[in-house]
Amino acid sequence: MEQATLVRRTVEDHRESVVPLQARSRETSLSGTYAPVELGHEDLELLAEIATGVTTEVAARHLELSARTLRRRIRNICDMLGVNTPIEAVVWAARRQLI
Repeated sequence: MEQATLVRRTVEDHRESVVPLQARSRETSLSGTYAPVELGHEDLELLAEIATGVTTEVAARHLELSARTLRRRIRNICDMLGVNTPIEAVVWAARRQLI
């Protein structure tokens, strides 16, 4: 069976290096980015609300937002963190004890 690999391009020297997927650090694999990410108070409040398990509509009412605005903000947070789903964003914040 063939082993999966990750090709990483570095900005400094424009060379490609092949790194086995298992060798990636946990931080890199969870956030998808190498730069530290800082979320604002409102973003963390939104993630904390989502972490309670309420629906998008209920969370939007609690935060006094429209459901569409809430979904857009969640998507922006996920994009900033480099994750695919809101639950991954919640896990990212919880592991860092931000929520």
